[in-house]
Amino acid sequence: MSEPGSTLLFRELPPHLKFSNEEKRTLRAFARTAAACVINRRAFTCVISDDKELRQLNQAFLGHDYATDVLSFPNGEAGDDLGEIIISAERAEMQAAEFGHDRLDEIQILMLHGLLHLSGMDHEQDRGEMARAENKWREELGLPVTLISRTQDRKSVV
Repeated sequence: MSEPGSTLLFRELPPHLKFSNEEKRTLRAFARTAAACVINRRAFTCVISDDKELRQLNQAFLGHDYATDVLSFPNGEAGDDLGEIIISAERAEMQAAEFGHDRLDEIQILMLHGLLHLSGMDHEQDRGEMARAENKWREELGLPVTLISRTQDRKSVV
């Protein structure tokens, strides 16, 4: 468990995807920092899981039959608890290799992205507001290129 403001949970993962105690401490510290900075100390839960669970949730809630890297489930009620983020450790591992950084950085990028969604932002409809916020927080938190920036870079190449 983390201090108030964030809870980070780890599902059972295959041996090659398991996190060491040090990695878990690093991610919990990031969750506390992100909760303090990005969402003004509001509570959230982040679950690190696998492609199978992300695929099932993506299908059930969005009708997409594929695994995705991160899903956000806003609470929808007034209060301190913003909701839940689920991250695929498998997707994070692959994306980290693709973009040349480690998987902890990738999970932090995905957590930041999810937190911005929990706070009400939607990059598909907000004319760049979420992308600007993601870049601002990426710089402040010392993270590599963020999810929206990578997606925009891919679209401009095509």
